[in-house]
Amino acid sequence: MSPILKATLWMTGAIASFSAMAVAGRELGARYDTFEIMMYRSAFGVVVVIAFASATGAWRQINTRNMGLQFVRNVAHFTGQNLWFYAVTVIPLAQVFALEFTSPLWVILLSPLILGEQLTKVRTLSALIGFCGILIVARPDMAGINNGVIAAASAAIFFALTAMFTKRLTRTQPITSILFYLTTMQLVFGIIAACYDGDITPPDMASLPYLALVGVCGLLAHYCLTTALSLAPATVVVPIDFARLPVIGVIGMLLYGEALDVWVLVGAAIIFGGNYLNIWVETHNRR
Repeated sequence: MSPILKATLWMTGAIASFSAMAVAGRELGARYDTFEIMMYRSAFGVVVVIAFASATGAWRQINTRNMGLQFVRNVAHFTGQNLWFYAVTVIPLAQVFALEFTSPLWVILLSPLILGEQLTKVRTLSALIGFCGILIVARPDMAGINNGVIAAASAAIFFALTAMFTKRLTRTQPITSILFYLTTMQLVFGIIAACYDGDITPPDMASLPYLALVGVCGLLAHYCLTTALSLAPATVVVPIDFARLPVIGVIGMLLYGEALDVWVLVGAAIIFGGNYLNIWVETHNRR
């Protein structure tokens, strides 16, 4: 089997995992607040990571170096994921995913400050194209802007920060250590945040499968995406990842009666174009 075909199969898993997590988050939103969802998600994640580390003997990879950076990275991810879970409960799923695709554009704009990378003309052009796509998706008028749109757009910024801090961590930390602190720190954050009102909603038999789905799919999606990127160039993987948008659009239409908004698709295509332009030029320059 060719590496590209293998990457395609892994990306199919990533798309399925991201979509399942969005549906599970929508179903859980009626009973749990986002902090509680994150708490239970992280609890399931801790179990998965511990089981994986025990089965593979990867415990020795977990260390206490770079704890400050681990903390900052997980605060950013915890914030972004809470905003994302809130957004999937109040606006169409396709709109959430379209705005999430702006995350790489924020990486372009913020990487000179955090990673010390150069802001080239192509990267600037890519960001401007993506911004045009954001305007089409969000339609910044009195009818288009709402808390859900703001939450989804803000989540993309925090996901970009997470990606950059993760890149810095991978210079010195193995993936098992990053995942261990991802789940354990965010479990603590979730418990603290969920207790702010003195009331934590316990899981019941109806919601337990959705909570497990959120916990497992959250880790599985990123594992599949990372594996696909290790097998094939980003110029191959990113267009496959973009298939998440029409997939979640159809799911939203079938499960929740959400209309397929053509302007969301147009704006998302422009956002994708900005991302892909930067990836293609960067890949070409490296060659």
